[in-house]
Amino acid sequence: MDDINNIGTQTKCPKCGATDISQNAKTGKLRCNYCRHEFDPVLSDKIIDDASKLEGESVSSGAADIDNSQPTSVTIKCKSCGAEVVVDTNHTTSARCHWCRNHLSIDDQIPNGAVPDMILPFKIVKEDAQSAINSFVSARRFFAHPQFKREFSAENIMGVYFPYMIVNANVKTNLTGEGEVELRSYWVGDKNNRRHYYDAKVYDVSRKFDLAVNGLTIESSRERLDKKSASQTNNIINSIMPFDTEHCVKYDSNYLRGYTSEKRDLNVDELKPKVNTQLEDIARHAAIPSLGHYDRGVRWFNEQYSIKGINWNAAYLPVWLYSYLDHNMVKHFVAVNARTKETMGSIPINKLRLFLASAVVEIMAIVLMIVLLPFFAGDDDSAFLPCLLLAAGPVYAWYIYSRYRNKGARHWHERETATVLSNEEQYDYARETRTRLSSSRIKGENYRTVKA
Repeated sequence: MDDINNIGTQTKCPKCGATDISQNAKTGKLRCNYCRHEFDPVLSDKIIDDASKLEGESVSSGAADIDNSQPTSVTIKCKSCGAEVVVDTNHTTSARCHWCRNHLSIDDQIPNGAVPDMILPFKIVKEDAQSAINSFVSARRFFAHPQFKREFSAENIMGVYFPYMIVNANVKTNLTGEGEVELRSYWVGDKNNRRHYYDAKVYDVSRKFDLAVNGLTIESSRERLDKKSASQTNNIINSIMPFDTEHCVKYDSNYLRGYTSEKRDLNVDELKPKVNTQLEDIARHAAIPSLGHYDRGVRWFNEQYSIKGINWNAAYLPVWLYSYLDHNMVKHFVAVNARTKETMGSIPINKLRLFLASAVVEIMAIVLMIVLLPFFAGDDDSAFLPCLLLAAGPVYAWYIYSRYRNKGARHWHERETATVLSNEEQYDYARETRTRLSSSRIKGENYRTVKA
């Protein structure tokens, strides 16, 4: 395989000129490992402060399409002695010159997805991440699988830079539909045949506005983007977002020293459908604050979203990660956002213990139901209450499973992404009154829908 020649840089200490540089996670600064001098990182010039000014589409060099025909091995030319060092970019983007011992790095954009536009340095040190993971696991030890309890050690966590796309967009939104306001709630019928009805005022509703979306973040690894994977709990990694991407710095491979990283393998065109759907979710939810008086909800008949401008940047974002492969060959993750300390995880469950505990809960519920039944005899409205106790066992099992597996954990992109709404136009017109409605909510309610 041919090499790409004469690329590479050397970051030198401004005080002593040494090239042995790494990050001090406690300060976020780069530090010379020779004289211990620390210097401020260079903020990325790719950060977009105001997405409302975007027009058209722009893709940064680090987010350009991956050319799989290009070699993964590249040659770095040492700027100090002229020696050439071959680096496999599938595993690293830095090396040490075997002649002069200076540190070399690949900070130039190369067409294989190995070098992003920006990087967000680690802020949470390993000891603090270990403490967070220990606390998370300790709270879930009772039903944890015995093999997991024997083998778990927070010492095995790793600092990982995962590849993401940071998207900024200027979205124009036009929503039209109807909303309902409850007028009254009442019962009709006798004791043996009572029905609950509602009367509501119906309004024609429309909302038009421009929405600046800043720092929408999405995984650009095919494997990590698969949140429905049966073999990996990828939703856990997704759930610890958002990151404070406004603090991203210009990419420098010295930030990777002491950590591992995954290379991007998805292009912009492959991510567009997912991003477009998330932008629509964000825009739909941006209208919710102006719809608060519609206590029965809103149904949109027509939703129009157009992207006036969009910007794509590739980035490495930091995660402390503990991974565990269980006896069923499912990889469980416990992850810590290395900027905010947000922690989420999936713990293998001792299913036999959970089954027995749920059976005990069910037996206790049945006994309690038998005790309570005489108190409800002849009361048709309340007789169903003790019967609900029959669901205690399954509900308990579901609660424990949810707490350990956290399958529903995710990044709430529709409300956690930074937005600025402008040029808003509101239209609300009372159209009619509807009576004897059987539901407490408007039929076809969709104003809180999340599609991504």
